[in-house]
Amino acid sequence: MLQDFSSVTLREARPSVVATERLTLRRPTLADVRTIAHLANDRRVAENTRRLPHPYSQDDAVEFVRATAALGSETVFLIEHDSGPVGMVGIDRSTPDNAELGYWLGVEHWGRGFATEAARGAIDFFFEEFEDDHLYAGARVTNPASRNVLEKCGFQWSGVQLHRFLALGSSTPVDCFRLSRGVWSSLKSWSSARRMR
Repeated sequence: MLQDFSSVTLREARPSVVATERLTLRRPTLADVRTIAHLANDRRVAENTRRLPHPYSQDDAVEFVRATAALGSETVFLIEHDSGPVGMVGIDRSTPDNAELGYWLGVEHWGRGFATEAARGAIDFFFEEFEDDHLYAGARVTNPASRNVLEKCGFQWSGVQLHRFLALGSSTPVDCFRLSRGVWSSLKSWSSARRMR
């Protein structure tokens, strides 16, 4: 019972918004469903994201938002630029000592540095809120832009594995990366992220 109380208290103490130089990272709500579905319903996005189905419907977005609202091992943020959603970023902590960063942007927002900025905000949140020593991430070997984002954030390549992608209906090679707390600390000068309550 004490553990349940502690985890609820910790979760309530966490900020619900992370602000970076150009972006706001906040928890998604049902009011975001239409926009999330619009952004995610592009095969180019789904093929580079392990858990997105294609096509992606508003019902999928409703299910996703409801799942993120439940207490769990994932921290998910909607990425906003100029008060409009552009994608998602999150940390999956469902496997002990193997927290994983994930992100995606709507195609119309690619190439503007939003993924790197959002990833940095989520990484800062993770290392400031949790005691894990490492954060992991992956990118399809055919997705050099995502690998570039991870490298800019200080992740170091650790090998190639096969991962299943829902939209592809099969497994595909993924470059795996790891970021240590020590490397993050040394690179912390990047951060203009700040918490808002």
